[in-house]
Amino acid sequence: MQRPQILNELCRMSARVGRNILLVQGAGGNSSVKDGDVLWVKASGTWLADAEDKEIFVPVALSAARAALTQGDERVPFAPNAKTTLRASIETSLHALMPHRIVLHVHSVNTIAWAVRTDARDEFARRLDGLAWRYLDYHHPGLPLARAVSEAIAHDAVDVLILGNHGLVVGAATCDAAEALVADVEQRLALEQRGAPTADSDVLQTICAGTHYRLPRDPRGHDIATDRYSRAIATSGSLYPDHVVFLGPGLPVLEHRENLNVLIAQAGRDGLPPPVALLVPGAGSLIRADASDGAEAMLSCLALVTCRLPLAARINYLTAENEHALLNWDAEHYRRQLTADR
Repeated sequence: MQRPQILNELCRMSARVGRNILLVQGAGGNSSVKDGDVLWVKASGTWLADAEDKEIFVPVALSAARAALTQGDERVPFAPNAKTTLRASIETSLHALMPHRIVLHVHSVNTIAWAVRTDARDEFARRLDGLAWRYLDYHHPGLPLARAVSEAIAHDAVDVLILGNHGLVVGAATCDAAEALVADVEQRLALEQRGAPTADSDVLQTICAGTHYRLPRDPRGHDIATDRYSRAIATSGSLYPDHVVFLGPGLPVLEHRENLNVLIAQAGRDGLPPPVALLVPGAGSLIRADASDGAEAMLSCLALVTCRLPLAARINYLTAENEHALLNWDAEHYRRQLTADR
């Protein structure tokens, strides 16, 4: 089907946003534009950063999608003559419900660092004063989140949604306005970054020698292990969905730098795969040699979030039920596989 000019603008904006790891990591985040009765939305498992180089947007029949949602059906009907083998984003229902022409959903580290806290409501009210915003508690992505969004926007004009333990959604009339609104929220929610000791690469190389583990490509991934405060936060539970999807619940710690193979063997005895990543206190992080680019990005994201959490912050972690729902969701299995094949 014919590609509208506004989609080209969306691609340019999406690529800019997608290349900023403080806003988007890996296949996280999504964007959309409404063109008549067609909703062009990012495909599941694709990267916003690729928007100018790859066909990452798929056309959805907007009115049909909205009608399906009112019936509790989150299956997304493609627009007539759509030719694609991709799936629409798992957040398509959210994009369909928002009335704005442009909708942009990001996993900004500053927003997440606030949205995982139980003591952030007063700060949101102060920092976001003057914006048309709402805060939503955590809801499973897809239809549960869409229902919560529908209730939030039913009676008031809302341009900014803060999603508990998840991220930020903005709606605007143009791509430039959506990007500017994200930048405004980011500036209002900016948090100071805590420094971390340098990783000990020699120790890490010795530990992973002869194993299927390696050092992460982004040095920032080590900060979770070398900073004891970030490490305590990261090992106490899961903060947001993409961490669970790409790294698994929590992060294991290699205590006393024992043989890595012992930890791997124990995982096997427990019927679990080897952990995607693990922390060596005071030395740094290790990641599986076969880890996807998405997993690498999520390790960096976790470091960027945890270093922005104050030591006195009260944190709301995802529950075991939340984690189970994410890990056993077909839509996330598909997204993980597509990301691994990027």
